[in-house]
Amino acid sequence: MMRYLPSFLLIWASFFITACVTINVYFPAAAAEKAADQIIDKVWGTDSPADKMPDSTFLTPEKSDLSPAYFSVLFHFFLQEAQASANIDISSPAIQVIQSRMSERHRNLEQFYDNGAIGLTADGFITVRDSKVVALKDRNNVNRWVNEENQDRTDLYREIARANGHPEWEQEIRNVFAARWIERAKKGWWYQDNSGQWRQK
Repeated sequence: MMRYLPSFLLIWASFFITACVTINVYFPAAAAEKAADQIIDKVWGTDSPADKMPDSTFLTPEKSDLSPAYFSVLFHFFLQEAQASANIDISSPAIQVIQSRMSERHRNLEQFYDNGAIGLTADGFITVRDSKVVALKDRNNVNRWVNEENQDRTDLYREIARANGHPEWEQEIRNVFAARWIERAKKGWWYQDNSGQWRQK
């Protein structure tokens, strides 16, 4: 049995390497969520909770326990580690410029999130929800800020996908942000659920 072990290890290693290459092709959702949270916290001026990674235990078998089942467990361990180490680059100058504009604009928009005049949509943007609570003198500015914010969000999602070499990820980046904007919104802010109904946090 032991004489077949080197061949088995070679096959397993080839399978593992192929899987790792495949991982890089697929959209790294967990890394995208982490990147989205970092940007949202900077735009809104909030603090991110400390990232907590689950503890991992490396299985060390007895010498006589080099079985296919063990290698299957070991493969899944390395697969999880590779997925966890995936990263989304948000450091490009274009992303930083967009983020800065959004942060500056949020100083004007925050009061209108607070009073319910504007809300978060389910597709990663914002909209005027109740113009009646906006003073007449402010309505043109609010509409302009909302339009500018939505344009910057469009540019942000596109630029993140482009900066990471996968422009085809734009829609998935947008979907992640859509969920994270709502998840990290302040208590009392309004958002749309997936059916388009308005709800208050």
